[in-house]
Amino acid sequence: MEILLSPAILFFALGMLAASLRSSLDIPEAVSKGMAIYLMTSIGLKGGVEVSATGLTSELVVAGLAGMGLSFLLPIPAFWAMRRLARLSTVNAGAVAAHYGSVSVVTFVTGVAILEAGGTPVAGYMVAVLAMMEAPAIITGIWLARRSEGSGAKALGGHLYHAARDGAVVLLLGSFAVGLVVGERGFESIRPVFQHAFAGVLCLFLLEMGLVAARHLMGTRSVTPVIAALAVVLAVINGTVGVVAGSLIGLDTGSAAALGILCGSASYIAAPAAIRLALPEADIGLPLAMSLAITFPFNVLVGIPTMTTLARLLS
Repeated sequence: MEILLSPAILFFALGMLAASLRSSLDIPEAVSKGMAIYLMTSIGLKGGVEVSATGLTSELVVAGLAGMGLSFLLPIPAFWAMRRLARLSTVNAGAVAAHYGSVSVVTFVTGVAILEAGGTPVAGYMVAVLAMMEAPAIITGIWLARRSEGSGAKALGGHLYHAARDGAVVLLLGSFAVGLVVGERGFESIRPVFQHAFAGVLCLFLLEMGLVAARHLMGTRSVTPVIAALAVVLAVINGTVGVVAGSLIGLDTGSAAALGILCGSASYIAAPAAIRLALPEADIGLPLAMSLAITFPFNVLVGIPTMTTLARLLS
């Protein structure tokens, strides 16, 4: 309940309420784009600083490679499900896939708190793994959304190159690299901007996303029972894959559960910001409503305990 009643979530609810009441509340497009750029820069910077502080250990390398690999691959079945079962367009299916391959920071923090309260600590380097799992899914989602009918290796390489150099992806990865280079000491001078102000900007960003999500839902009624069911099924399947992968590569029980929680979560910060810039033609309200209104509450109430139990059974 503390997480569900956090300012960011409540501002999202306020945006949905304002849209439901047909309020004239609106946030200019330029302001929205600026907030998206800020959030992605902040997330990338803090991830790089965390890796700089923990150092390049063998555990971090193995867990990071596994997390990045899963983040690259998990959007593909999500895209297939959205195209074949939910009958979404290629662009919208790619946007949803990016959200369900990327990760939710709030879900991860909640899961870590629950695990540690239950006597199952999580390795500190998993925060760095979280940062590494932000961008790969977005790259895959953008590639899936923009791919043409060509299926050859040359076409695949061209699509991957085009997705990898997209402005949103370059900003995430570039900010991560900057954080890795400057470290904690260099980050201190810009901490007030990129850390202390983060929560406030996030509230305003989610207020705008709430407006977008509610107005989209009211206008198209696109969250069908099939889409709502997929928002839950994807969380369960992805989370299970994450726990099994973590156990197979030798992670401790808490870290394997944390990897499952990451895989089973759906981004509503980095992915919406990136997709809003990279795929402006996509209906961003649909994946945001799925991830924040359906998948997030499900994970808090059911997904996290389930992944924790599975990790303990496999350990």
